[in-house]
Amino acid sequence: MKELIDYILMFGNLNRQQIDLIESNAMEIDLRKDDYFSEAGKIPHQVGFIVEGVIRGCYYSNKGEEITRCFIGENSLVADYVNLEANAYSSEYLQACTPCKLIVFSKQSWDELSHTIVGWDNIKNKMVQICMFQKSRKGPVISQNATTRYLEFLKNYPLLTNRIPLAYIASYLGVTQQSLSRIRKNIT
Repeated sequence: MKELIDYILMFGNLNRQQIDLIESNAMEIDLRKDDYFSEAGKIPHQVGFIVEGVIRGCYYSNKGEEITRCFIGENSLVADYVNLEANAYSSEYLQACTPCKLIVFSKQSWDELSHTIVGWDNIKNKMVQICMFQKSRKGPVISQNATTRYLEFLKNYPLLTNRIPLAYIASYLGVTQQSLSRIRKNIT
């Protein structure tokens, strides 16, 4: 819980009573690798904070291909926030790439904090803005060659290479696993 509180306090000040209220509205959960935090075709119902692990945002193309759009690591909020707020069905998945520990708020608890803590909306908006940026971070530019895309991935996600399956990285880069293996071999 300390990681979450430290993260929140980066965006504003809270007193002990407010922190206690946040902690009492949160619960800790574990996701196994490949478990979903949020699923396409369902209405998202929670906001999470990743304490340990990596979650990927992915969807299926009209050809049925699984496409990885983003990766979200430790000390970050994770949510399909637009659909959570709109109470709308999601079109993508948020899936654990590794075993994950999260601190989670139900939508009701998350909303309750806005009604109870003065200044929470300002703090929340700053956190959500970063969450939305991470989720919307554009994947590699397909017009770049595959090696350039991989080098950019390494720059954007320096700590992920050995933590997540190569299949997810290949999907993110828009290449086959065999191509990714060749690229990795050529640059090391």
